[in-house]
Amino acid sequence: GVLYMTWNEGGPLERSLASLSQVHPDLPVEIARLPGGSSLLDKATMNDRSPFDTTLFLDADTVVLGDLTYGFEQCEKHDVACSICECPWANRYPSISGDVVEYNTGVIFWQKNQKTNQLFEAWKRHAAEIDSSIEFRGENGEPDTMPENDQAGFAMAMHELGINPFVLPINWNFRKLWHKSWFGPIKIWHDYSAPPRDVAQRGPMEFFILER
Repeated sequence: GVLYMTWNEGGPLERSLASLSQVHPDLPVEIARLPGGSSLLDKATMNDRSPFDTTLFLDADTVVLGDLTYGFEQCEKHDVACSICECPWANRYPSISGDVVEYNTGVIFWQKNQKTNQLFEAWKRHAAEIDSSIEFRGENGEPDTMPENDQAGFAMAMHELGINPFVLPINWNFRKLWHKSWFGPIKIWHDYSAPPRDVAQRGPMEFFILER
């Protein structure tokens, strides 16, 4: 089944649910509605909130554009399937040093077993303990800080336990802000903006560049 977690009323969730229903009308869905004041760090609790043996977690700002069977099949073989983050170097967080891979946690397939239970417990622990702030420059060039980010704890948990997930290509977690081009059809569009009208019909060998 598919799990969503939300702590804000409204927003893009209905759009994501509608897109999922069009592609997989029979796939069960669980919506975990968190109390006000929750944050990205609470995504570390997703394993506790899923009633499914095999789960796809989707951020609310995703749009499902293609069949997701392959992702479920790969996580059943490899325990976890996800995409590498557009910024793949987790060293950008103050609490992380060395070469640690950062994965995008907006699209995660996993099956519940001893290994993944350990993974999610480690994620919760790291989310509560480490400094996951990010310093960056905004569109105006001025320095700014994102106070916390859930992906730091996930990256540390994966690294600590030596878990090698099945890495899905970018068309399974397409981030418009960072990914400007790709080959083939997009499976999951991950952005608040609407996907281009014909993006789901692009063939496997077609090259497409987004307008900037």
